[in-house]
Amino acid sequence: MAEPRTPTRSEALELLYRYTETENLRNHARAVEAVMRHYAGSLNEDPEKWGIIGLVHDLDWEKFPQEHCHRTTAILREENWPEEWIRAIRSHAWQMFTEDKPEAPMEKVLYTIDELTGLITATALVRPSRSILDMKTKSVTKKWKEKSFAAGANREVIAAGAEMMGVPLNDVISETIAGMQTVAAEIGLAGES
Repeated sequence: MAEPRTPTRSEALELLYRYTETENLRNHARAVEAVMRHYAGSLNEDPEKWGIIGLVHDLDWEKFPQEHCHRTTAILREENWPEEWIRAIRSHAWQMFTEDKPEAPMEKVLYTIDELTGLITATALVRPSRSILDMKTKSVTKKWKEKSFAAGANREVIAAGAEMMGVPLNDVISETIAGMQTVAAEIGLAGES
């Protein structure tokens, strides 16, 4: 087995495009990447590493949903990715598909914001502007209370993740919005032009 190597963003993007054909899932991956980069910068961590992990976190979701994270593990090991990176990806599905509890800051952030980006995206799309650029935290907290709204976004996971991070939920929401705003046009949330 070859030594693990540090993958590049272009390699990660190539893998994303190879395994994910749906534009919504690609946009989700880009949103998570942007938020991971945003958090890494604010925590004095490596934005490139965090971003790449965010970009490929759902690599197997479209083609192998029943094997979520397990198929990604095999794919990334074949590509000689570092085990630390693979573990971070596995931990975002803790108690759903894996037993890898988020422990490192990077893992806790990924676990928390994965579902949250979906809720924020759904919130942006029902706003008159259809934009995340003018979105405030209260728009999301209002929708949070409507359990039937974006029902697929697991609010229990988001809340547990924020607690794990030791950060108030509203702060996590506002930081996630800020991260997503950096790629608003790329993920289709810059509003109607």
